[in-house]
Amino acid sequence: MRTLRTACAAVAALVLAGCAGGPVRTAPDPPAGGREQDALIRYAQKVLVDRCLAERGLTTEGKPSSPEESGRLQAALFGAGPTELSLTLPTGHTVRAHTDGCLAAARHALYGDQRRWFRAEVTVNNLGAEAAARMRADPAHRAARARFIRCLDSAGESPTRPRDEAAHQRCRRGSGLASTEARLEPVELAEVRSLRHDQLTAHERLRTSALHRAAEISAAHHQGNTPEKGSSSP
Repeated sequence: MRTLRTACAAVAALVLAGCAGGPVRTAPDPPAGGREQDALIRYAQKVLVDRCLAERGLTTEGKPSSPEESGRLQAALFGAGPTELSLTLPTGHTVRAHTDGCLAAARHALYGDQRRWFRAEVTVNNLGAEAAARMRADPAHRAARARFIRCLDSAGESPTRPRDEAAHQRCRRGSGLASTEARLEPVELAEVRSLRHDQLTAHERLRTSALHRAAEISAAHHQGNTPEKGSSSP
């Protein structure tokens, strides 16, 4: 009985109901494939978000009946008021998020530390952008880019609104921009990954923990109320 009460308390902490009085079951191991892991986390997040919204008398099923209901749904889902989380990236772009709302609550249940996950997730998701910014600042890239622009000008083309894709590709090759980017991109990405090693490690650890929690949530949900196929994550 003590083991059963301990298991029930752990499940309750994850906003799961229906454990009391039932048998203790071991959740399956998370899948090995990356896509399957992503799908499992999205599914568990949706389960938690739907329950949170239901407690507030709201649902994501169907179109809101009025602007007021739509506003209530948005606030309940994403949070309201000033954003509590903020991270300015090396590119200069600032990403913000709420710590309230059902989506934040679901992520807290999955990842445990919202602030730590937010920082790691935003950093990892923007490694490519950071590497691209470093590449564009490289003198070799700036010189090749200048030659590329001159080539486009002579062809009557715009660098941002191409009318002739073939002309753009000829200028990329002829200016050396294509070969310069092919050389610099992997170097800069490797450098960025080295610089952000701590956040990459934190991201991997938090994701691994979330996968095990997601497996528990999914298993418990299927024991009670199996969702219809094709349901989408928020």
